[in-house]
Amino acid sequence: MKKQHLVCMGLVCAALWAGCSNGHKEVSSADTVSTAGTNLDTVATLRAAKLIKTADMRFKVKNVERVCEDVSTLTARYKGLVMHHSMRSEISRTLDIPSSSDSVTRISSYTTNADMVVKIPSAQIEEFMNIVGKMAVYVNNRNMDIQDKTLDYLSAQMKLISRTSIIDQQKKGIVKIKDAAQVMNLKDDLIDQQIENKRIDDGEKYSTIALNFYQGNTITCEVVVNDDPLNFKLPFGKRFGQAVVTSWMIFTDCLVGLANLWVFVLA
Repeated sequence: MKKQHLVCMGLVCAALWAGCSNGHKEVSSADTVSTAGTNLDTVATLRAAKLIKTADMRFKVKNVERVCEDVSTLTARYKGLVMHHSMRSEISRTLDIPSSSDSVTRISSYTTNADMVVKIPSAQIEEFMNIVGKMAVYVNNRNMDIQDKTLDYLSAQMKLISRTSIIDQQKKGIVKIKDAAQVMNLKDDLIDQQIENKRIDDGEKYSTIALNFYQGNTITCEVVVNDDPLNFKLPFGKRFGQAVVTSWMIFTDCLVGLANLWVFVLA
């Protein structure tokens, strides 16, 4: 009897232990499903289109300086930002015409070019380019490209969540990482992912437009100093006086030379 009681108690304990084990497994599975559902919700939330627009335009204008001012004003009106601005003039040909002994009239032919890079809210990029196109005499080329960064953004965000979870578990002692360098690498990767997503967000919000414009050849006429020393001469009176003095010195030198030859004359 005692043996039967012991066997029954053993069977009951085994059944209870199995029931507890099955209940623990079910809870863990539920937690896993809940966590997976949360991750799927996060992914679905983050899967918004991340489109980055870039554009460029080259065109001819009547006055480069005026268009530079107009583009800067237009950019400020659209709450954008001028990222780069440069203007240069290149002389293609010059002609110097003497106007006096110390000055010349210089006629120059030159071209003026300008480069500008602006950032405009993406929703208004086409409207901005249409207005700029109306400033041109004609447009040489106009391009716009769209890059879909949705998957890159999603990948970076999921890696960010994963690394953040590992770091949190490491702080709570759930996960132990013995190598301090690995912890630093995880934190550095976390920062890199955050910066990359910030860059994508900024590229989605503001579009970059590169503008290159120029004007036709311009002719200028100006009086400048004659920098050629050979063109500088003394006035006529001074040059005539110097000529008289020089000729007298040559005549006297000839007389002295003849005087030195009197011995030969006697011989």
